[in-house]
Amino acid sequence: MGYRVNGVRRLIGIGLAGSAMVAAVSLVPALPASAAPLNGQAATGTYLALGDSVAFGYVPPQAVPAPDYLDPSSFVGYPEDVAQALHLKVSNASCPGETTASFFVPGAQSNGCENSPGSSVGYRTEFPLHVQYSGTQLQYALKYLALHRYSTRLVTINIGANDVFLCQETTADACASTAELQAVLKKIQVNLAIIYALIRDVARYHGPLVALTYYSLSYSDPTQVAGTEELNSAIASVTEKFGGKVANGFAAFEGPSEAAGGSPCTAGLLIKLPDGTCNIHPSPQGHLLLAQAIEDVI
Repeated sequence: MGYRVNGVRRLIGIGLAGSAMVAAVSLVPALPASAAPLNGQAATGTYLALGDSVAFGYVPPQAVPAPDYLDPSSFVGYPEDVAQALHLKVSNASCPGETTASFFVPGAQSNGCENSPGSSVGYRTEFPLHVQYSGTQLQYALKYLALHRYSTRLVTINIGANDVFLCQETTADACASTAELQAVLKKIQVNLAIIYALIRDVARYHGPLVALTYYSLSYSDPTQVAGTEELNSAIASVTEKFGGKVANGFAAFEGPSEAAGGSPCTAGLLIKLPDGTCNIHPSPQGHLLLAQAIEDVI
C-alpha cells in the first residue's frame, strides 16, 4: 500500500464548504474516551502532534530495512525529535493519508487514512496509529486538550498535501487548471479555519500552535517550487490569523538540497529506496531538520 502524503508535486485537492463549521461543532460531544499520551518521553509537559504521514514518520514498504507496520513505535517522525529536544511527552495522533476534510469530518474522503479513492481501506483500518482513538483526529485533539488543559505546552500540525494528491488522482487533467488550483487552496483554507477555530474556541487552547509547511521534492524545478510555495502560503495565512506560528519546512530542506544540485534525495533528506531513488517521505535526517524548524519558531 502506498500512502503518498507529503511533498507537493503540483497543487490541488478537496475540502468542505464553510457551513461545515456547524456540523463539526455538533461532533464534539462524540469525543473518544482514550486521550492520554501513549508515546514520547515524560518530562515537563505534554505535546500534541497532529497531521499526516510526515508527522507519523511513515516509511514505505520498499525501504530497507522494511518497516513493521504492526509496531507504531518503530516509526519516528519530527514530533518525537521535537519532544526529545524540548523535554515534552508527545501524543502523536497523525494518520498517513489524512486530508483537511477527513481530519474533522467522519467518513470524508482521505488519501489513505481511513479510506482512499475507490476503496474503504486505509492505513488506519489496517494498522495501528501511534495513539489509538475512535472518531476523527480532531475529536481526539479536542478531548486531549480538555484532559491536558494545564500541561499542554505545544500543538503542531502539518496537513494539506493529501488534498493536493487526492485531486490529482481523481480528476481527468490531474488538477492542471488554474481554477482547480484556486479551488483546492480555498478549501484547504476553509477547513484549516474550522480546525483552528475548534482548537482555540472549543478546546480553549491558547498556547503555542505551530503549522509545519511542506518541503519541495525538487528545488531545481521551478514548477515544483512554485506549487509547494503556493500551498505553503495558503496554510501560513490561515495559521497566522489564529495566532499560530509557521515553521518553514520548505526552507529547512532548501539549503542542503541546493548544495546537492537541488535534490533533497541526493542530500539524504528523503528515504532512500533500493533502486537508488527516494520516496517522498523524510529520512531521519530530514525529520531532524523539520523538528529544528519547529524549535526555531517557539
